[in-house]
Amino acid sequence: MDLNEYQRAALRTAAPKEKLNELFHLLLGLVGETGEIAEKAKKIVRDKDSDFSQWDIEDLTKELGDTLWYVAVIADYFGISLDDVAQLNIAKLADRQNRAMLGGSGDNR
Repeated sequence: MDLNEYQRAALRTAAPKEKLNELFHLLLGLVGETGEIAEKAKKIVRDKDSDFSQWDIEDLTKELGDTLWYVAVIADYFGISLDDVAQLNIAKLADRQNRAMLGGSGDNR
């Protein structure tokens, strides 16, 4: 499955864009799902001495999938294909790598 195919499939389970506050709902959902991943990571740090080999990979995969769903639907909300998101991101990172700027902070480094 490619990214655009995934995006089309994800949209079959999304609410209509016209639904009141739908974008806000999607943004909160994305933050919530990424927060769930962070919360589980925190518990590994707290309870398992930061041994990430003990992470439940099936559970992590499901949470990453939920996060991907929100990214795909938010991108579509603005008419952006998930494939374009991925290609632009890889190009940006390759450019930073070529300029030895992977470290540091800021979007335009």
